[in-house]
Amino acid sequence: MADEKATALVFMSENAVVTALRDTYLSFSNRRDALGLSNPGTVDNIAREVQKDVLLNNYTFSGLRADLTKAFSVSPLFQVSHAFAMGSQGLPPYTFAALYGTSRVFLQGNVDNEGQLAARGNYRWTPSFVTKANAQIAPGPGQAMLQIDNDYTGKDFSASLKSINPSYLDGGLTGIFMASYLQSVTPSLALGLEAIWQRSAVNAGPDTALSYCAKYKGEDWVASAQLQAQGAVSTSYWRRLTDKVEAGVDLNLQFAGMGRGGGLMGGGIRKEGTTTLGAKYDFRASTFRAQVDSSGRLGCLLEKRVAPPVQLTFAGEIDHFKQQAKIGLAVSIEAAGDDLMEQQEKAAGSTAAPPPF
Repeated sequence: MADEKATALVFMSENAVVTALRDTYLSFSNRRDALGLSNPGTVDNIAREVQKDVLLNNYTFSGLRADLTKAFSVSPLFQVSHAFAMGSQGLPPYTFAALYGTSRVFLQGNVDNEGQLAARGNYRWTPSFVTKANAQIAPGPGQAMLQIDNDYTGKDFSASLKSINPSYLDGGLTGIFMASYLQSVTPSLALGLEAIWQRSAVNAGPDTALSYCAKYKGEDWVASAQLQAQGAVSTSYWRRLTDKVEAGVDLNLQFAGMGRGGGLMGGGIRKEGTTTLGAKYDFRASTFRAQVDSSGRLGCLLEKRVAPPVQLTFAGEIDHFKQQAKIGLAVSIEAAGDDLMEQQEKAAGSTAAPPPF
């Protein structure tokens, strides 16, 4: 009986069909490796160099802000923080946050004075596969949100599957589901697409959308473009001018009325767009960002490290068309124990993977 099972297993793994498929796959993999392709990043971060590094979208604020952070450990990573805000739009007066991270797990949570809770948990199953969960709970009905991401990072591609508020409790599948894939086709060019399926209620029909994207990387510049389903076009261009100076341009065009019926029924197509030009300067102990867009808004942000544990941030924005101005000032203080420097030196010499942020 054992000989018969062994013979069956050998036949399943050594027959002509399996051998031909294996040889074809190995040949394709060898040719793919010979191209010298690198990972292109993700579809969500296809314009990261401009939108997240140069422009002020993720940095600007208004009012007064103070952040106090206490680090207790480096490996594993553990720290808590207290954030205070006054006269700021969108920021609560007080927020308490804590985070914990190892090479496989990253946990972060914060709660503000109004009882709004946000939690994030990431788990690295393998060096290439990470699952991320993000939950938000706020007082009042309909204020809860759950998002689950599954990201796979290959040698020359990235794939992602996301779901927002998925549910099957009402007798049918509801929520928002997104799948994206970005593949390097040459050492400089990457092509990808993103598909979206959403359904708000069981008695409502699902909506689908498909968008395409491309990214080209030069020696000291990066260009990207995205074509979305409803006629929106986004392009960006980033260039490193010197070792300490970066510049970028971001263009967004929206062609309203290109859906069903297009411009044939309803008065034609409306074209709207915004262009933003920004620059980033890195100095020895400070970073300065500035941007101006086609809607008449001019903004700048200065981050200055006045001492190893203290950082000051100044933000300003002027809207010439609306005759409005915003100013923000923040101070960030990072405190650590006496033994934290020794832990950092040990962590620097370790080969362990960082937490899956």
